[in-house]
Formats: sequence, structure tokens, C-alpha cells
Amino acid sequence: MASGTVAAAPNSCCFHVSSAKPRFHSILMNHPPKSSLRMRAQGLGISETFSDLRRQGRVAFIPYITAGDPDLSTTAKALKLLDSCGADIIELGLPYNNPILDGPVIQASNKRALAGKTNMEAVISMLKEVVPQISCPIVMFSYYNLILARRSEWFLSALEDAGVKGLIVPDLPFEESADLKREAAKKNVDMVLLTTPTATKKKMKAISDASEGFIYLASSAGVTGVRDTVNRQVQFLLKEIKEKTAKPVAVGFGISKPEHVKQLSLWGADGVIVGSAIVKLLGEANSTEDGLKHVESFVASLTAALPHGDHGLGEEHASSFILQQRR
Repeated sequence: MASGTVAAAPNSCCFHVSSAKPRFHSILMNHPPKSSLRMRAQGLGISETFSDLRRQGRVAFIPYITAGDPDLSTTAKALKLLDSCGADIIELGLPYNNPILDGPVIQASNKRALAGKTNMEAVISMLKEVVPQISCPIVMFSYYNLILARRSEWFLSALEDAGVKGLIVPDLPFEESADLKREAAKKNVDMVLLTTPTATKKKMKAISDASEGFIYLASSAGVTGVRDTVNRQVQFLLKEIKEKTAKPVAVGFGISKPEHVKQLSLWGADGVIVGSAIVKLLGEANSTEDGLKHVESFVASLTAALPHGDHGLGEEHASSFILQQRR
């Protein structure tokens, strides 16, 4: 798939010592080195990944990128880069011509990908090559019309064949998601459901109960995009959800700074999702190499902000993941 290599930047984030998921330099080589531990990690589902992180006392770092932006060769390299630089789960967006829940940055990435003729078949073909080379699960982000256009059975079978472990359909109303969730389960694909600060307590509880893999908590209502601060309501929403379920909760929408990552960790988030800030660096760079280097440095700053478990999270967060700083 990917031609050529990109050298890791000095002081790279891409060497991470972990008992369960070692990291490596030379991540963009066509045949990256693997240890037996890393090979065993391949094929882990989302729930198993969160359980593994719990044992290590860590929070999941979940980056998002758009497939095909600026091209699928770059996407393949970026997936390997993110896996080796500290991603625990990667969210991969299928490009769509009307991404109504996304802000300007991800909308632009969708346009670039579609201009490059990225389609579902090409994305699946790329993933079949890349997934065996990485250790973290892939969660596909897809608008519902893309699924309807292919028929849900074909779509989910394609995800299963490509090794995708989860699916997020942001514009599918919760009340209409049961059938797709059932079909996804048959293909061993977790249906990750999204809840927002505007959801009623009753609806948030129902979404939390139904979501598989993890619960996606949007930090604010509206579209994706970089924000200066994290909505303080998230602190209380996390507490409320965790009082009713043991499922992990990952927070996304507007997470773009090391201080955001640290704040969410202290509030008890089990995962942090970073999208627009990474997409902007990758898609708007002067070259693939520059984009990947910028992403690598940025990811290093985010993972470095994850605090140790002794930073006073308090007894109320004992059931949450206590964080261990990555180096």
C-alpha cells in the first residue's frame, strides 16, 4: 500500500514501554518490527482493550482521522504512526458528502477524500493490509446513508472481513438503532453509541445500557471541532454515567490540547477522543511527510499530558482508569 518510508522525528513519541503493548521506532516501514506480545495484542476487541488498560492503570487515547485524506496511502501510514505513538483505539471516518455533525475541519477532510475518489471498497482493501500490522482496534465512523447505500449486511460483513472492531453511526437516532446493533453483533462489530449533554437522564441511561465497547460522550452539543476549553458539565455527566454503569466512557468533540486531556483524565474519563486537531495537521500539510511529523509531535504532547495515577484523583474515581504517563 504505502510506498517509501518516513523517518521518526528526534525524541519521537514512538517508543512506549508497556507490559502489554510495546511501542517501536521505524513505525512507517513497510515491515515494522513486532514482538510476541504485540502480535498477541492483535485481534483484541474494544472491551478487551479497555480491560487491558484498566489493569495498567491507563486511559485510552483515541485519535480520529478521515480515510483517504489526503489519500489512502497517507491514511495507511497514519494508522501505523498512531498505533505506534500511543493510540489504544483508532477511529476512522468514512468520507461522506454531507457530514452534518462535523465542523469545518472534518468537513474539509471529507471533501478532500471524496475528491481523491476514496470509496468504501478502497478503504476496506487498505484496512485488510494495514490491520494485521497494527495492534489497536479500529472503530469505523460512518453516516447512516453510507450503510443504507450498501445494505447493512454487506457493510457489516465488509467491516468484519477487514478486522474492524467497532462502528459509530452519529446520525442514526438511538430509537432506530436496535436492528443495526443486532446485525453488528452477529459480525462481531461493537456498536458504539453517542450521548450528549442535552440528553435526558432517562435517555442517557438507555444509551449507556445499549452501547457496546464504550460509551461515546460528546463534550458539547453541536458539531465536532477544536474548542478552547472543555465543557465543565462533562465532569458531572461522567460521574452520573459511571454511577449507573461499569462500561468505559470516552469523551470527544473539541478535545485538542494537552490540558484538555489532563482535565478529562482528572474528571474520570476512561478515554479521550481527539479528531479535528489531528485531521487539520494531516490534511493541510504541505506534504505527507510534513503532515505525519506534525501529527507525531502533537500526539507526543497529548500522551505526555496523561498524568500518573497518584495525582489525587480521589476515591470517587477509584473505578475509573488511573493514568500512567507515557514516555
